[in-house]
Amino acid sequence: MSKKIKAGIIGSAGYAGGELIRLLLHHPYAELKFAQSRSNAGNKIYSVHTDLLGETDLSFSNETDPDCDVLFLCMGHGESKKWMNENKIADHTHVIDLSQDFRSGGADFIYGLPELQKKNIGKAKHIANPGCFATAIQLALLPAVQAKIIDSDVNVSATTGSTGAGQNLSATSHFTWRHGNHSAYKVLEHQHLTEIEKTFFSLDKNFPHAVHFIPQRGAFARGIHTIAHFSTSVKKEEAKDIFEKFYNDHPFTHISPCTIDVKQVVNTNNCFLHIENSNGRLIITSVIDNLLKGASGQAVQNMNLIFGFDETSGLKLKSTAY
Repeated sequence: MSKKIKAGIIGSAGYAGGELIRLLLHHPYAELKFAQSRSNAGNKIYSVHTDLLGETDLSFSNETDPDCDVLFLCMGHGESKKWMNENKIADHTHVIDLSQDFRSGGADFIYGLPELQKKNIGKAKHIANPGCFATAIQLALLPAVQAKIIDSDVNVSATTGSTGAGQNLSATSHFTWRHGNHSAYKVLEHQHLTEIEKTFFSLDKNFPHAVHFIPQRGAFARGIHTIAHFSTSVKKEEAKDIFEKFYNDHPFTHISPCTIDVKQVVNTNNCFLHIENSNGRLIITSVIDNLLKGASGQAVQNMNLIFGFDETSGLKLKSTAY
């Protein structure tokens, strides 16, 4: 491919914006035209994302380039809708929003979970990127929901790293509070439950079970570790076969025969799943990197699908492993 698509980022000084810059700088078919940041306009990108020294000499901009093929919105929740209402976007420009503003639809936005609706994403004008917890939980449960093998309410416990709270410091993201600590929050009422339940009803309009979700904060920087379990009459090997068939055409989601941990997927766009059955309950563990498969990596995956690139382009990344 001789001509690269032009990409821009709105709100690029945070964790998700930084990951997008890194991915786009090394993407074979995309060129980063600008990275906007109101708080850092005029400063070199590497003055904030210090690992990018020597990778780019671009500075943060305060303006947008109307000629971009794709715009990534990496602003706080509520800011994307405001930005879309206040700015004119060229007809040929696709928008991929990483906030929760359009996950329920509106303004031609398609929910961007590739393992759920890859074909629709490929035809989409705009994409609403899924939440990080929502991605980890849905990938753990989509095959079971579609196959209707769930015989009870679903219990989910998921722990996220401190980067999930964003770059601005708060009492529960500061190192001295987080280190050596563990806590739950928004118990049974996390905002990602809304998009999870909407997805399940799209697969089974009569889905009869509640999802009881307990989100937790872990003493690590990045990654999400999720355990979901429910009653079922299906045995482990049959469940494994259902999951492998469901994800057969999805290059980033893999079923592991061994127990899994967060470090296996940190710095990758992968989701690893492990399945067990105990006393009539199916137990699915899933792990993702919250900043990649849970945010910026999935956004680039969606960009690849929109523009007809290989789905894995720019996303063949090496995990930290240890």
